[in-house]
Amino acid sequence: MSPTTIGSSRRAFLRNAGVLMALPAMESIGFRAFAAEKKAERLLRMAFLYTPNGVNVDRWRVNGVGTDYKLSPTLEGLADFKKDFSVISNLAHQHAFSNGDGGGDHARATATFLTGCQAKKTAGSDIKIGVSVDQLAADKVGHLTRLQSLELSTDGERSSGKCDSGYSCAYQFNLSWKTETMPMAPEMDPRLVFERLFGVTASGNTDAGKRRHKYQKSILDFVLDDAKSLQRKISSADNRKLDEYFASVRDIEQRIEKSEKLKANLPPGIQIPTAIPDSTQAHIRMMYDLLTLAFQTDTTRVSTFLLAHDGSNRSFPEIGVPDAHHNISHHQNNPEKLEKIAKIDRFYTDQFAYFLKRLKETQEGEFTALDNCMIVYGAGISDGNSHDHSRLPMILAGGGAGTLKPGQHVVVPERTPMTNLYLALLDRMGAHAERIGDSTGILTGI
Repeated sequence: MSPTTIGSSRRAFLRNAGVLMALPAMESIGFRAFAAEKKAERLLRMAFLYTPNGVNVDRWRVNGVGTDYKLSPTLEGLADFKKDFSVISNLAHQHAFSNGDGGGDHARATATFLTGCQAKKTAGSDIKIGVSVDQLAADKVGHLTRLQSLELSTDGERSSGKCDSGYSCAYQFNLSWKTETMPMAPEMDPRLVFERLFGVTASGNTDAGKRRHKYQKSILDFVLDDAKSLQRKISSADNRKLDEYFASVRDIEQRIEKSEKLKANLPPGIQIPTAIPDSTQAHIRMMYDLLTLAFQTDTTRVSTFLLAHDGSNRSFPEIGVPDAHHNISHHQNNPEKLEKIAKIDRFYTDQFAYFLKRLKETQEGEFTALDNCMIVYGAGISDGNSHDHSRLPMILAGGGAGTLKPGQHVVVPERTPMTNLYLALLDRMGAHAERIGDSTGILTGI
């Protein structure tokens, strides 16, 4: 059966009771159409993941150059994916330094990370920074998907008020900027992200949403009949893929519902967003799962994930660190504090390994979703004690649809602008930019 019999578009949808459900890539349908050799088109995606407060530099830094390098203690949890990512050393954000603006390194670190621009120091409404790299890409490829971009966080949202040394909270709590003055607020509630991906409003305002809440039915239950009809028309391999996809969606939905039920017995008057897990690890992994689904279904090709804003004082009792993160990041070379920072760094990279695993398990023809991604993972501060914005901890994961050379340690000249990397990634996305922030040229060797 030809792919046009089922639907020639990669972005086919199952429609039932007002629910939109995007399908994963399948050989029977193809990404957008079969290529001449009947291989699915490789769709390139990009994501930017941010961790706060710097790292234990000695535990992060790797030894060796090129493919012959050894993972550091912080990165050991990524060992299974060493051939799927590169470590890039010596990138910097010059505009995250004060440059005459005084304190506020945490606000500048977050605001500058994807823009490469100096944030206007203000706690008022006259904020100004620059357009972020993700939104430059979204402007070029966003029309191809249902969502132009997807902004995630496991932090709260603050778009006004004073946060860090006279800087507006908007700088510190937003990674993505649509314009110089308009941040793209991230979503931290997995339920709201889930319902945005699948076209159901959180409040249940659509007829489908009202019925689902009334009968406690899953989104999958609404599309089951259409799914069965489709499964009769596709190959056995695609049937297995569709079963795996539905199982993944069901699993995420059930985990969200479990989080809601666990919060049902809170004392009167205490209000917590309904589907946010108490466990930081569970929250992060749920968001990574949702991002995997968003890429798998081609709902978006551009995303940012603020794991926590810079200056975050989140504690990590689940890994034996009850201390506030930002407080101990000013370690003053105290061995006990440095050890706790190393544990937090390892925690974050272990969650990143989980995300890479999910992407690598997602098949797209002869490739995996990870092969077709460009994932930037890093921070806007290297050493938190000195608020250093040079020699930033940085990983570039994925194969870039065949355009990247993962599996190496790339050492660039000291203080090479991070934005040079972004120019290189934008070119690969077909979103060429002459300049972004403080860029001086396209980074090579990646």
